[in-house]
Amino acid sequence: MDIAALIAWLITALGGFYMLGTWLSRGGASGGTSRLPVPVVFGHFALAAAGLVVWIVYLITDKHALAWTAFGLLVPVALLGFTMLARWIPVHRARAAADATTGTQTGPAERHFPVPVVVGHGLFAVITVVLVLLTALGIGGS
Repeated sequence: MDIAALIAWLITALGGFYMLGTWLSRGGASGGTSRLPVPVVFGHFALAAAGLVVWIVYLITDKHALAWTAFGLLVPVALLGFTMLARWIPVHRARAAADATTGTQTGPAERHFPVPVVVGHGLFAVITVVLVLLTALGIGGS
């Protein structure tokens, strides 16, 4: 289960990197009209990356406290992720309405996030949190 968590975490990270790259390339970090605050975006990224490093060290050392540390890091990552999702949904809805009437794609940087990437990132994030928690609880382990 711990390896499955690693794989899910890596897939989640790929989606996150894609969205971060899109957001940065569209001027999200420069302020503009983005509804995603820079500290929230980079806090989410930094905590998720730190948790992944802790998880990898856990896999190498098998120190049970590290599994709980990784889970503890995932809690604020999830909260920041839900915050960004809640701020992205109105942008996505406005994009759909604007595209239907004008056919243009201007607006906040996060407007350019593909829906399948957002959904996939979220689903794999939930799977990651559940697998990490189950591993930390010692369920399904070796």
